[in-house]
Amino acid sequence: MKAKGYSVYHFIAVCIVAVWGLTFISTKVLINNGLTPQEIFLLRFLMAYAGIWFLSPRKWFADSWRDELWLLAGGVTGGSLYFLTENTALGVTQTTNVAFIVCTTPLVTTLLSLWICRKEKPARSLLLGSVLALAGVALVVMNGRFVLKLSPLGDFLSLLASFSWAFYSLIMNKMNGRYPTVFVTRKIFFYGVLTILPAFILQPWQFPLEGFLRPVVMFNLLFLGVLASLVCYAVWNVVLKRLGTVRASNYIYLNPLFTLIGSVCLLDERLTMMAVAGIFLILGGVYCAEKKSR
Repeated sequence: MKAKGYSVYHFIAVCIVAVWGLTFISTKVLINNGLTPQEIFLLRFLMAYAGIWFLSPRKWFADSWRDELWLLAGGVTGGSLYFLTENTALGVTQTTNVAFIVCTTPLVTTLLSLWICRKEKPARSLLLGSVLALAGVALVVMNGRFVLKLSPLGDFLSLLASFSWAFYSLIMNKMNGRYPTVFVTRKIFFYGVLTILPAFILQPWQFPLEGFLRPVVMFNLLFLGVLASLVCYAVWNVVLKRLGTVRASNYIYLNPLFTLIGSVCLLDERLTMMAVAGIFLILGGVYCAEKKSR
């Protein structure tokens, strides 16, 4: 019965990563319609914060300033810093570089968990699965194009984004045992919004208000703000609590798989045999990593 109960959280993790995989496409559509990355992030987190306020306990602060600082760190690492570094990297280096480096997040999370927490000890199957899935990610993001151009700044920002989300996962694992999930998630949205505001000093708001009347803009903003942020962040924190940081984060390897499927269906991008081989490697790697060691 316990195993069956946990299988639900595995399924939920896959669904969340599927939604997050499609956010790359939705963000690309909004950028093509004139929104900047920081404007998109601010809007999606504002919408998520407004929505979760009605569900969260009317509690303003954590029980201690130390916990409040941890929640601030969560808002930075899982919000403003992660999205700023990732989206800025997309502007200075190739998309394939960013996609591949960011997808090292599960491996980075595993190493940080071993180094910091010293509680979650991954089996050999998890490490082997991580390597297989990472190889699959490389094939999927290349999708038949062997183009690799090093960009020190862009690649560094991508790696910083990877470490940022890894630290966020560890922080959430620490906080979820102390406070209700909706309270923790609400604080993440609040501090994410608060810490993105200084970015508008360097690049003020540009998008015109009449642009929000376009259906494509409103639809994609609702998708990012309500589903990808409000729902997925809250449920992901529950998944982290139930499955553990390392096992839950391993599903992030599936992210480019769903991005690829969405690109083929929605953007008419071609699907190569290399990408298909990568899909099988990712699925095999995730299965191997999630398999219980005997």
